[in-house]
Order: sequence, then C-alpha cells, then structure tokens
Amino acid sequence: MLPEAIMIFAAGFGTRMGALTKNCPKPLIKVANKPLISYSLQLARDAGLRRIVVNSHYHAEQLETYLSGHSDITVVRETPDILETGGGLRNALPQLNSNPVFTLNSDMIWTGENPLTALVKGWDPAKMDALLMLIPTQNIEQNTSPGDFYLDNAGRIDWRGDRPTAPFMYTGAQIIKTDLLRSFEQKCFSLTAVWDRMIQARRAFGLVHSGGWVDIGQPERIGVAEATLQRNDFE
Repeated sequence: MLPEAIMIFAAGFGTRMGALTKNCPKPLIKVANKPLISYSLQLARDAGLRRIVVNSHYHAEQLETYLSGHSDITVVRETPDILETGGGLRNALPQLNSNPVFTLNSDMIWTGENPLTALVKGWDPAKMDALLMLIPTQNIEQNTSPGDFYLDNAGRIDWRGDRPTAPFMYTGAQIIKTDLLRSFEQKCFSLTAVWDRMIQARRAFGLVHSGGWVDIGQPERIGVAEATLQRNDFE
C-alpha cells in the first residue's frame, strides 16, 4: 500500500534561529522571498498528494492564517503542549486517514529529484515499516553534524550509537507505517523511539537522496539554501 497523505511538521519553536523566530514561526521565515513551508507544500503537491496535514503550536495563528483557504491542507493545532514528532503524528492520524503516511519537515530545502516520489519508488511494504530519506554527510555544505545512521548492504538503517560519526544523515522525509504509534503510553514522544523498535525488528530502511539538501537550522543556513537554489536554477 502507498501513502495517500502527508504530515508536515511545523509546530516547533525554532529556537536556534534566534531573533528571526521571536515573533514569527520558523516555517514562515523566508528563503529566496518565499516562506520555508511553501517549499514543502510544493513537494507534496508535485508528488500528487491532495491530503496535506500540518501541525501548529508556536505562533500558531500566523501559520494558520497563511495556510487558510487551501482545500487540500488541514491544520492540527497542538495545545496546550507541543507533542514532538511521534505524538504529533499520532495526534493527526484521524485527519491523515492513511497508513502508511509520508512525513516531511517544514524547514528543509531540496534540489534534484522530489524526495517523496523517490521514496515511493523505493517503498516495499512487505519488508519495510519505515523508509527514511538520507543524505551522505559529505554532500552537506558546511556540515558540522556527525551523522545519524549506517546502512547495511540490504539498505537497513542502524544508529550511529557509540561510534563518533556515521556516513548518513536523516533529511526529514520518510514513509512510515503508523501502527506502532498507538502502543506508546506517553502523550509526547519522538519518532526516534518508533524507529528504535523498527530497527530492532530489522524493518527500518534508508534511501539515499541524490540531489542537494539544506537544513535551515541556524540563521546562516538561509544564505546556504539560497545559494543552493540559485545554483540549481542555472544547472
């Protein structure tokens, strides 16, 4: 079965962006004169998805106003507490009405093949509970992260663990089955806890993105993203 809906995570505080997010939710920060979340929405629509769920929390009214008037977008506000990625996804399941689903972070810039359509090509529900889009750390401009995952010869992922570095970083895009979400008692939890169980069951896989990718984690990454987009326009 292929996912029919996508969850775009947009509820976070964006604290690493400093003054830029004091009065503005991170998904509305502009990159090349467009709000960050608009890039994620375009990826979803270009992949043919017509059921898009976005969560909100920090400066929720601003984000909800920006997204209003679009019949393919449902906003789920997390209140009074932010639910993290796992809790947020579980909270949105009634609106998503799909299993599996796509998830996508709202603060990434991509070039090359649409990561969502690439994930569909690699998805095998008979052996996978999750397929995460990864990027080699060596391909990330100005990267300072030690990486997240290793890949075995079959494409299964494993955490970096106690090792100092890993060759692949999670990009914020995936296909994931939602069955395990209901087994967590806590209200707020991360999808990393869900991945842990899938990795132990040998049903968590990775796919390597062949294009460019920029995580807007700090203010200086905006310039990196704009330069990446400009180069892509001229290729």
